Amino acid sequence: MRGSFALLLCVTTLVLGSWDDKLGSAIAATVEGDQGLWPEGGLVMDSAGNLYGTTMRGGANGDGTVFKISATGMETVLHSFSGRDGQQPIGCLVMDTAGNLYGTTLRGGANDDGTVFKISATGMETVLHSFADDRNGLGCLVMDTAGNLYGPSMHSGAKGNGSVFKISVNGTETALHSFTGRDGKWPTSLVMDTAGNLYGTTYRGGAHIIWGTVFKISVKGTETVLHSFAGSDGRDPGGLVMDTAGNLYGTSGSQRGYWGGVFKISPAGMGTMLYSFAGYAEKDGQDPDGRLVMDTAGNLYGTTSIGGTNGGEGDGTVFKISPTGMETVLHSFSGSDGKLPTGG
Repeated sequence: MRGSFALLLCVTTLVLGSWDDKLGSAIAATVEGDQGLWPEGGLVMDSAGNLYGTTMRGGANGDGTVFKISATGMETVLHSFSGRDGQQPIGCLVMDTAGNLYGTTLRGGANDDGTVFKISATGMETVLHSFADDRNGLGCLVMDTAGNLYGPSMHSGAKGNGSVFKISVNGTETALHSFTGRDGKWPTSLVMDTAGNLYGTTYRGGAHIIWGTVFKISVKGTETVLHSFAGSDGRDPGGLVMDTAGNLYGTSGSQRGYWGGVFKISPAGMGTMLYSFAGYAEKDGQDPDGRLVMDTAGNLYGTTSIGGTNGGEGDGTVFKISPTGMETVLHSFSGSDGKLPTGG
């Protein structure tokens, strides 16, 4: 990634319960009630060590919040959404060099189809764009050096298979690519290389119809399918991270006794499963859901939403994968310290 995204650090957010409002009383999070409920996305960190994120619910109006956690653990609600300015923020935030935050909401805005918003360093919110025709953005945004924002929209496009959009600095939306199904369906999150090319995953579609893809969209808007998953090499891919050589890494979903894994896609599109989780048998984790992060030595870090060493299905893990595919469980959650990590 480029520009201000050197400051990005996706960190696990922990949520108990489900999306069902009836289970709201069962949810425990580090921020709750008027301070927010259901922190689903990852976090971003500024140069002073403060963390920023969103909650899908809660806040002054019940429509979600943008919050700040200081380096000493003090929480501040920077903004509570109220519907017309957005509702149910989802995905992770991005930060520019001035400390402004940008993100998307699932609902709300002028058409109740979601928004792209900006939060200043002092907490002033601006709606940059209101989506229409169910074109709501669902994944994490990326920003180029000119301040333009790019993101995925899951159910938009000519065939309803999703699209990748661009929001200019003045809020104008452009559809860069509409998926047809064979080239992918239901895009999730994006990353950008230093030349401005975009890379992402689709949850479904591709040559094998149902397993998903890794794609590239050039600066000129041309889309290329780098890899179509076949099931045996992964399925339902999550967000990507890129190394300095242009290799892409992401998490793969689970199915029929396969507990998920971490994959690598070369610049030429060659797919490799770096690690496959063993689930209950090895207590190494199960169902990795969030985006990975990478250190300067090429080690990958992520979370599994269940599994680990704490009995039953387990409450989730934080894991490390070495460049050679060696996995280490860094932490198994036990409930009292968090449960079901879903963010990066």
